[in-house]
Amino acid sequence: QVQLVESGGDLVQPGGSLKLSCAVSGSLFSIGVMGWYRQGPGKQRELVAGIPRSGSPNYADSVKGRFTISRDNAKNTVYLQMNNLKPEDTGVYYCNPARYDDFAPLFNSWGQGTQVTISS
Repeated sequence: QVQLVESGGDLVQPGGSLKLSCAVSGSLFSIGVMGWYRQGPGKQRELVAGIPRSGSPNYADSVKGRFTISRDNAKNTVYLQMNNLKPEDTGVYYCNPARYDDFAPLFNSWGQGTQVTISS
């Protein structure tokens, strides 16, 4: 079973940037779609962005134009570049293989996540 290790979270001020990384054990190329998800305080986990092996990424409306998802199959790593961060982006960010049709997470098991806190 694939193992996922998220990193890169931090405390930053509104308007700042962060780049998250998701290290995938095994071959990332074999995974058709990867997703980034987040869970804010008191909220349910939600899709932030998904990226297929080929084709266009998909973004939640709340992050369009600010976040960019990418994948490096050679490094078995998925990235999430986050710019112009807002307090509502605060939460624990997770990655997971995703379904092709709706980018819902494919597995019920999750990594430890990485904490992103946006505050002045």
